[in-house]
Amino acid sequence: MLTGEITGLRAIEESDLEQLLAWRNDPRMRRFFREYRELNMSQQKSWFDAKVNNDPATRMFAIVDLETKELMGAAGLCYIDGINRNADFSIYLGIDDLYIDEDYAPDAGRVLLRYGFEELNLHKVWAEIYSIDKPKQQLFYELGFTREGVHRETHWTEGQWVDSLFYGLLAKDFP
Repeated sequence: MLTGEITGLRAIEESDLEQLLAWRNDPRMRRFFREYRELNMSQQKSWFDAKVNNDPATRMFAIVDLETKELMGAAGLCYIDGINRNADFSIYLGIDDLYIDEDYAPDAGRVLLRYGFEELNLHKVWAEIYSIDKPKQQLFYELGFTREGVHRETHWTEGQWVDSLFYGLLAKDFP
């Protein structure tokens, strides 16, 4: 397990899938995700088998409370490009409807970034989020990311077009 001060990142287990699916399907959180439909357990299991267990370009983890070992959410590096040494950053907390908070999310985010830069030898970690995702925007600034660009009106949600915001963090800028 990769450990921070209050969170750990461990391998996602098949027994985690039902809870992760419930969080992914929660409309309060799904509005921030790329999902355009509600997922079923068959789709969740296919993702687990294809991406978590068999895709070398994906490293997904369960976020757990270090003290209680309770499942809190998921985080990972996706689309890992070993030649250009970059990856997409993904994180959310589902427990207690936190999504992104001021304690657990930054701690888990730092653990994931340390893993990416120190273990995978990445040069850059990047992310695309929607402009309505204020909690994650704040998290990215706290973690040291720089907003690098905007793609205007890329995502239809809640009766409106929203922008995609692109963030990046270079290894040399990681605290």
